[in-house]
Amino acid sequence: MINLAYKDISHSFSKFIITAISVGVLLGIVIIMIGVYRGMVFDAKVLVDDIKANIWVVQQDTLGPFAQTSKIHEDLKDQISYQNGIKNASAITFQTFQLENSYGDFKVMLVGYDPLSKIDIVDKAKLIEGRLINKQHYEIVVSQKTHYKLGEKIKLGRDYYTVVGITKDTVSNGGDYLIFTSLKDAQILQFTYTNERVRSDESRGIKGSNPHLVNAIVAQVKDGYNPKQVALNIEKTTHKKVFTKQEQKTLLLQKVIKKSSKQIGMFTVILIVVSIVIIALIIYTMTLEKIKEISIMKLIGIPNFTISKMIIQETVVLGVLAFVSGNIFAHSIGGVFPKRIVLLGSDAVSLFIVILIFSIFASLFGIYKVIKTDPAEAIAG
Repeated sequence: MINLAYKDISHSFSKFIITAISVGVLLGIVIIMIGVYRGMVFDAKVLVDDIKANIWVVQQDTLGPFAQTSKIHEDLKDQISYQNGIKNASAITFQTFQLENSYGDFKVMLVGYDPLSKIDIVDKAKLIEGRLINKQHYEIVVSQKTHYKLGEKIKLGRDYYTVVGITKDTVSNGGDYLIFTSLKDAQILQFTYTNERVRSDESRGIKGSNPHLVNAIVAQVKDGYNPKQVALNIEKTTHKKVFTKQEQKTLLLQKVIKKSSKQIGMFTVILIVVSIVIIALIIYTMTLEKIKEISIMKLIGIPNFTISKMIIQETVVLGVLAFVSGNIFAHSIGGVFPKRIVLLGSDAVSLFIVILIFSIFASLFGIYKVIKTDPAEAIAG
């Protein structure tokens, strides 16, 4: 039996392929937008996941360093270390810098930590070159995307820091690249004033600054202890705000990136709706273009069911080709974006199913209109 869909596609093969690729590019843009949203959510959790801690202790009545200013004394880590259920505790700082090199200017988040700490602040699996910090001063680990090289000097504040390690896929909750220095260096950069500021403060009767501050204390919980219960005990004894790891990630998603992720999500939904409308119109128009051919088929006695099957088969083939070309397009340009794009196969398949359903519906609507048209009038017109 002759496959009418195959014959029709062969007859206008180049036009069919161009249409499929055009629809695929549109689908690719939608897939990328979904990836932008996924990437934003993923980046929000990366740093918290990389830091191997169960408990975050921050300034009282704040939401922590990612949402608000948080300053607590460094020696609080010693008090927390002796809390029931705590295995290890370490102090940590966060601050942002605007850096510039031959590749351009970019924003980074500097993480300061004790290189002798028993808690892993840098995910060792993401270290691709060099080593981690092992000195208390003037060493730095940078992200691969900053394009700094091992041994290169970076000026921060009044000092120069030597690049000793390079990491991959380390970002802040906002998608900025991460750099790591020792806690002592980070405290100098964040909490120690310049000589001019010190003289100005002294003339006002203000006595210097306190370099022994940090933004948070992170801690590991011993096996067999409930992190939530340990966190509540620490809150009672230290009068600080304490989050579990899961609570910290929830805070980032529901407070810190809530508006930006919602905006990207809404824009993605609008783009999906627009894409569905455009693709449905393309399918509908392609069906109406065959009105003369379908009228001839009806005159020679080909059943309506066979004609409908031909159009639906073409729609499915068009959808599959568009899906493949759309994924190729999305994956080929996804890496050039400045922030992470997370392309999941499940998202692409779900989008394909939704598009295919609406495309078949549009083709059925076109088929209904074509079949209802009088063949003699269609051929004469």
